This record gives sequence, structure tokens and C-alpha cells, in this order.
Amino acid sequence: MTIEFSFRGSRTVVSGCVLCAAGLLALAPAAVAVRTRPPDPGPAAGPRAVAPQPDLLYRSGTQVRPRPGAPRIPEVSALAWVVADAGTGEVLAAHDAHRPLPPASTLKTLFALTVLPALPGGVRHQVGHGELAAVGPGSSMVGVAEGGTYRVSDLWNGVFLNSGNDAVHVLAALSGSWQGTAARMQAQARALGAHDTHVRSPDGYDTPGQVSSAFDLAVFGRAGLHNADFARYCARVEAQFPGADGGTYGIVNTNRLLTGADGVPPYPGAIGVKNGYTSRAGHTLVAAARRDGRTLVVTVMNPQQGGALAVYEEARALLDWGFASAGHVDPVGSLDALRDRAHAVPEPEPAATPVAARAEDGPGWPETGMIAGAAGLGAGATALVLRLRLVRPATGPAE
Repeated sequence: MTIEFSFRGSRTVVSGCVLCAAGLLALAPAAVAVRTRPPDPGPAAGPRAVAPQPDLLYRSGTQVRPRPGAPRIPEVSALAWVVADAGTGEVLAAHDAHRPLPPASTLKTLFALTVLPALPGGVRHQVGHGELAAVGPGSSMVGVAEGGTYRVSDLWNGVFLNSGNDAVHVLAALSGSWQGTAARMQAQARALGAHDTHVRSPDGYDTPGQVSSAFDLAVFGRAGLHNADFARYCARVEAQFPGADGGTYGIVNTNRLLTGADGVPPYPGAIGVKNGYTSRAGHTLVAAARRDGRTLVVTVMNPQQGGALAVYEEARALLDWGFASAGHVDPVGSLDALRDRAHAVPEPEPAATPVAARAEDGPGWPETGMIAGAAGLGAGATALVLRLRLVRPATGPAE
């Protein structure tokens, strides 16, 4: 990591920067401690808490801190799961939260967090030769065709609703390259404090060495809900996708908690986020719902019982428990625990609501310019840049 400071301007500015530098030097030992040992626990929630309680998320098995009257944790067969408050980041309960497991298409949440800000939704792109060449056999597809012209918003509908690996490949090409996108995703994961995630294939395709965790996926889901574009796409039930004949055809979100498809009742207040499946990962899901002004995010990885739809029923049971446990449990950890302290500021409650599909979505270049300008002003005094390089991604035979 390279840290570089640049001081310009009047004597007043220099003096201010010197004071900032002194503060950074004073905090340096604490920053080193954060990176080299488990994070300092925060105070437990609720009036009964009189002393900090340790983070339990690195312990194996189910972790929960019930108070009197707390509802019983449901029986869940998933290899790992997390229930967290999306507003505060508090983890209410978890099972093997940091266990490394293949994420399947839930990794597309990290892909969207990384690439969405760089690609305005109204931009049109004609798919060039070779952009679809490396899509893995057996991948889920939305129907992107070489030579076809698509809005970026169309491609994002294909990613979130149909889990289209073809759409991911085109968006990755638009944002630079496949390997470059994977490297940026890795850096984004680290900045968010998601240290269990190792990106090899940005679409979530089964690839040797590619893993995430229930904790990391909850981090990605929560961060996504605080991004207006992400929140809109992940909550969308259906949309129209451009066809090769110049017309359009309908696509429907494969997250059954949103749609109620295949006999799975839709979950009241569901607002996303992303489901996935591969032969190695099994069924995975990041689910979010809002009730009475409170938003929960739940991750479920690879249920061992109940068949293909068990991931939705187990997520439903965990969401029900999470809403019922309000005021009856103390947190077992925080989604902010491993996050860079420079970014670990309190975030407002997400304001996403399901919306109908629209012909055009996302900001155009003027909005992007304003965002970039604001970011440039905010970063003028001091910049910390973390650059991570990724090991060469591999390819695998799985879906």
C-alpha cells in the first residue's frame, strides 16, 4: 500500500494539513491494531449492556445473545447464515459467519457495487466480437447477442433479474476488462471489510479458489441497499429485455421471495437482493426485507435439506425471527467490524422500494460528472488509495 500526501495552498492550509497529519500519526498504532487483530467490540445494544461484549462471529456454530423473552432461533440446515440489521450493521445472529464457501451468483452483488458507479444507465452499447466468448458453459443467460445494441440499464436488468452471465461479461468489458474488473472487485471487498472473499470470476461462475462467506455477502447486500441504483434493480420483479428481432421480451426476477414463483409465497416487505446456484455452491441467497421502518438483510449459503427451494424457506424463517427479535437480543458482532475506519460512518436507513420496470434507468453522463466533481472536492486534502492485485483467474466446468 502506498500512502501519499500532497500539500498546496496558503500557510493556513499547510497548518491545517500539519494538524491532520499529527492526528493521523497519533491514530497510527490503533490503525495497525485494527489490521492485525480482531476488531475492538462495540458496546452491546440495549439498556442492560454495562460493558463491551466480544465479537462472536469467528466462533463456529450458531451465535446469538438472547435476552429474556427472545424468540427461539429457527432450525436452519444451511452451512452458513447471517441475520443483520441493514441500518445499524448489527449482526443479530449467525452460524459459521466467516466460513469460506463458493458464493455462486450472489457474488454479482459485489460486481454491481464495483461497476454500477462507472456506467451510466442510459448509455447504449453495441456488443462487440469476443465480448461473449468466455461465458462459461452452463451459465445462466438473459439473451445478450453479439452485434445487438443495449442500454446499460438493460444489461443490469439482465444481471439482477435473470442472473445473466452474458450481461456480466459485456458490462465487465465496458468497464475495462475481465481481469481488471475482478481486481477492482477484490479491492472493493477489502475496503468494505469483506476479507473472506476471493474473486476469480466476476459473474460467480464456479472457479477454483473463488469463495466468500455469509458475513461478506451480508456486507455486500447492505452496501447495495444504500446505493439507489442497486436498490432499484435488485427490488425489480420484471422488466422488458431487447430481442434480436428489434422487439422486446419479458424477464422475471429469479428471487422467489420477490415474485412468489414455484409455489414460494412472496415475503411481505421483500426488497431484494440476489439469489444464486452452482453445482459447487449449491443454492445461495442474499435476502432483504423492510417492516415497520426496520430493514434486515439475511444470507443463506447451501442448505443441506429440503431441496432447491429450501434456501427461500430458510431465509423466510430467519427474516421472521429477525423482525420478532427486535429488543430481545444483543448483537453478536457488526458488519462494520472489519471495515476501513475511514469509511465506517453511520449510514441512513436504506430507502429502496420496489418499482415497476422502466425503459431507461440510471444516471446519464451529466449526473456522473456532478458525482465525480463532488468526490474530487472531498478528496482534495488527503487521499488514501488501496491497490490490490489479483492472482490470475481460472475457469471451471461448473455452472
